[in-house]
Order: sequence, then C-alpha cells, then structure tokens
Amino acid sequence: MLDALPARCIVHADRAYDTNRIRDLIERQGAVPNIPPKANRRWKSCFNRSLYKGRNAIERMFCRLKDCRRLATRYDRTAAIFLGSIHLAATVMWFL
Repeated sequence: MLDALPARCIVHADRAYDTNRIRDLIERQGAVPNIPPKANRRWKSCFNRSLYKGRNAIERMFCRLKDCRRLATRYDRTAAIFLGSIHLAATVMWFL
C-alpha cells in the first residue's frame, strides 16, 4: 500500500509502524510520515499531534462501521454492493 503514495501527502500511522525502514520508504515516495515515536526510540522525529487527531476520528468511524454485522463479516458478493452497504451504514450513522 505504501508503494503507490501520491507525492506531497502526509502519512498517518500507528506507533507500531515507527521503524526506520517504513519511514525511509515513505520519504522516498515524496510523502511526509506523521508517526508518533516509540518510547524506546533514541532519535525522536518531528510529530504533529493536531494532525494525528484526524487519524483517530477516521479510526473511530471504522470501528462504528464494524458494529454493523453485515459490514464486519462482508456478506456481499461484489465490491459495488459492499461499497453501497458502507455508504448506507455511514449515512444512517451520520444522522444518529
């Protein structure tokens, strides 16, 4: 997934992905990594907490979508119907 990054984008990742190899791969693509450093890391890279909060909002939305049993188990046979189910569930959750 990291091989097809667009240039000049910000990549948000979890603390588990704080390795030199992943950071170098992201930077070679022309993107900027925004990954919180691990506690045992000697060199702490720059990290923007306010940008990282957006990742948390997206992750919470995915957790809410997984509450729908149909989406979590993926009963739909085609990708188009599955995407329609996601749109329907997201719309219902938006209004609730």
